[in-house]
Amino acid sequence: MLRPASDTDLASLRSWRNQEANRAVSTNQQEITAEEHARWWAAVKDDPSRQVLVFEQDGRGLGVVTFFDIDLDEKSAGWGFYLDHETTTAEGIAMMAWIQVMKDATAYAFDTLGVDLLTGEVNEDNEAVRTMNRRFRFTEGEPRTLEDGRVFYPISLRREDRRPTRKTTGSKQ
Repeated sequence: MLRPASDTDLASLRSWRNQEANRAVSTNQQEITAEEHARWWAAVKDDPSRQVLVFEQDGRGLGVVTFFDIDLDEKSAGWGFYLDHETTTAEGIAMMAWIQVMKDATAYAFDTLGVDLLTGEVNEDNEAVRTMNRRFRFTEGEPRTLEDGRVFYPISLRREDRRPTRKTTGSKQ
């Protein structure tokens, strides 16, 4: 489940973002300071072109989804996410959480935000995410190389290309 982030979530969001596994696949690999994080939150929390959502499972936060460059006229948005890698890995729920956050985020983008195009980017070395993106029918564009030599692929998913959502039809008796 996704819910809007609030001021009370800031410590968790920063902690998750600063986990080594998440920094390793980010364009900015530096640890985020409390001051930097507070400035970021002040800039995004009331920005209509951005939404920050907490991914919850069984009532506890396990990650964050950010939507940015939301353009309702163009019906497009960018997105990204990261999980509480340490908790999900230690508890053996990382794959489940990963699949669920992608399902929830893509459903939110198309069904709640009403976009027709969802974009993002993925680190070339993050083969697990690239594989998962393909499962969700994202396509990769031409890669870009950062100054430090790391390569990122732009990804996109059009509404008409998304996987069909499964609807429950009730219990079988």
